[in-house]
Amino acid sequence: MVNREERLAATFVELADTLVSDFDLVELLDLLAIRCTELLSVSAAALLLAPPGTELRPIASSDSGHPLSDLLAVAQHDGPAWQSHRDVISVGPIDLDRARSRWSDFAEAAERAGYREMCAVPLRLRDEVLGALLLLNVESGTVSASDVRLAQALADAATIGILHERVMRQQVDLVTQLHTALQSRILIEQAKGILAARSDTSVDQAFETMRGHARRHRRRISEVARHVVDTSGALPAPANFPVSTSSKPITGKPLRRKRP
Repeated sequence: MVNREERLAATFVELADTLVSDFDLVELLDLLAIRCTELLSVSAAALLLAPPGTELRPIASSDSGHPLSDLLAVAQHDGPAWQSHRDVISVGPIDLDRARSRWSDFAEAAERAGYREMCAVPLRLRDEVLGALLLLNVESGTVSASDVRLAQALADAATIGILHERVMRQQVDLVTQLHTALQSRILIEQAKGILAARSDTSVDQAFETMRGHARRHRRRISEVARHVVDTSGALPAPANFPVSTSSKPITGKPLRRKRP
């Protein structure tokens, strides 16, 4: 039988393991909420996130029932999660009677939902604050200081995992962008040579022809270059951009730059 320490160690590994192809943020946060109810002295847990420039939004919870959902709607703008996110501090544990004087709306909603004790910790790493982890209990006086510290450690692990995955995704996006840019440049160079040979112009004049065509028809120059390469020297027809290989090749005199 798996003991608490082993389950806790496994949970930290699960929260850190975000470098997978099918990574799902909601699934990760659902896991965190459920593990909190298994490892801590709490009845329910929920995660609220705040994208930059927006207010907190509930995104995961250990219970999908209406009472908790109604409470989380209030928790967006009142209560320990809201304060924990705003001030980037752990809040509580605090019982329902004390909560009434601090967060009247939240306390009223918590009482309707059957919770009498609450606390929250921020999801943060240095200057990055993603949201807050809200912990709720149906009885007062059961959430210990060690529970709060452990909740913060779990929240920190999840935050590190989320931010690490974001950095890795950004790096992959950057590599993809650079690769695409390199391929586009190779394509453009090929198209310049084909167009220059076909129209008996210089490669600089061929490039100006492609760029002017792309600007007039609000297309990327890489699209024009791809068509030139595919058709061995034809510019895409304006009415149907890009078109099939039956397009007529460009003809006429070479374009000449005006002297300054």
